[in-house]
Amino acid sequence: MNSGNKASYNNKTYASVFARQPPRILIVDVTPPLWLDTCTNLCEALENFFSLACSLAGPCRVPLLSLYVVHNQQECLLPFVQVKGNFARLHSCVTELRTMPKEGCIRQKPDSLTHAIEDGVLQFKQYMRHVTVGGSLNSCSVEITVLTSQSGRHVVKQLESGLSSTDLVSLRRVQVIHISKGNPLMMTDMDWSPQALSGEGGEMDENAILGTDIDLQSVENNAVCLESFFKAWLHDHSSDKEHLHLLLPPGGFTDKSSPSSNSVNRQIGLCLKCDVQERLLSPTLLPGAADFTVKTESVRDFEQAHKTPANLYRLRVLKALKSNGVCESVFFGLPLIIRPTNCWQLDWDELESNHQNFQALCHTLRNRDWLLLARCEPQTQGPSWRVTVYSYYVIQPSASLTLLMKPVAVRELLLPCHLPVVDEEPPETALSRIQSSLDVLDVDPAYNPLALKSNLYKHLRGLLGRTPYRQQTQRREQRPPEQPPHRQNPQQSRQHQSKVKATVAPLPSASSKSFRPALTMNSSYDLTFCSDEEEFLTGL
Repeated sequence: MNSGNKASYNNKTYASVFARQPPRILIVDVTPPLWLDTCTNLCEALENFFSLACSLAGPCRVPLLSLYVVHNQQECLLPFVQVKGNFARLHSCVTELRTMPKEGCIRQKPDSLTHAIEDGVLQFKQYMRHVTVGGSLNSCSVEITVLTSQSGRHVVKQLESGLSSTDLVSLRRVQVIHISKGNPLMMTDMDWSPQALSGEGGEMDENAILGTDIDLQSVENNAVCLESFFKAWLHDHSSDKEHLHLLLPPGGFTDKSSPSSNSVNRQIGLCLKCDVQERLLSPTLLPGAADFTVKTESVRDFEQAHKTPANLYRLRVLKALKSNGVCESVFFGLPLIIRPTNCWQLDWDELESNHQNFQALCHTLRNRDWLLLARCEPQTQGPSWRVTVYSYYVIQPSASLTLLMKPVAVRELLLPCHLPVVDEEPPETALSRIQSSLDVLDVDPAYNPLALKSNLYKHLRGLLGRTPYRQQTQRREQRPPEQPPHRQNPQQSRQHQSKVKATVAPLPSASSKSFRPALTMNSSYDLTFCSDEEEFLTGL
């Protein structure tokens, strides 16, 4: 599939999913000396996020963005622009953000943040009044995010009093993000959502006491956490309709509080309405997707590399992992099975030694309950200007003499995911209803893919059975009925017949003197689809 077709497919697939993404205004508090501590990490996170958002195929997940800075007054560094296709302008804005003064002590005016929000809302109203983005902007309200190192509770109170008399009809939500002075820790696969990063207690509890519509969250002052916060903008933010219905079989539970629903549940079962969320960005949405996926799509990719020894794929093992320390949600692509080679070009002693070492590796990994994390080394040395994109894999042992290789996500592909943990037990009524539904299911000791059919073979036979001749016949049958030919004089008939004979080759068994084809225009048209004599006779 070429890039054009892929982009078209992605647009059709995701257009309805990301149709309600809100425009965004980002307000950055650059008041020194606090700006000195956050400038580097914030600018790196913004630059990384903009490069990702501008490169994603499909509909734009951040349709419009504007950026303000606030010190002793507000200043608009970036009026509303479409994110996709504007990386140069966004990069220039980040560069200008880096140059903001970091030294000294500037006393910020109490209403600077309030004026920035009011100016942003006014700018959005003017934009919506005079500009349309090709019909792609379906949200009529804007979302504003304030990034500050000041006390979050103080900023919320300041905005509450300052915005009390402001017309905020076009404002969807206000977020105040307090950038805390946390120590950067080793990042693992964990809950990186803003809700989780805010921690338990602290300012989130204070915001709940305030009872406002302003969200107060806390993010650690490191590039990874800030980048993860911005990546949350790439999620689908529409809530017009649920995404998924999970259908459970009907059980024998009787709900005394709702007798009318009991008969319905016994017939169609229980329906759980759910929303779905991406855990990873699909590498196929990014340019250079082959660096992430093509190496595991087919064994053919490895066989083609064997033609030149310099292009053999090499996986360099970086570290060992505990088998229960990798979440299944970070795997993507197709897995491949690794086994010791039987290449006939190798010496017999080398084959035997390699086989023994491979067996020892599988045995040791199983006994230690380990996985291996490996990186694919570059095959060839590219030009100096080209950045090498690495792909990573987890290698898993099995009970047989094989290993399983799975592509694993990296920092750039990971999206924040809120994974709430509920400590309290579910209500007794809901628990009984679900248990009753699950009790009727058959329980198998293991999953057997050979026991399931998807009708793929039947589907393929149906496609292959549609031969070109049958498709041609179906097209002919779908044509409108022909009008009866009008009468022609003898001279026009002889001219017409000579034209038909000129376009049709005579059959080999007929002589040029005795054979005179009596053909109509429809006969000559049908013959042009026949490539040889056998196909012509089949058509007859």
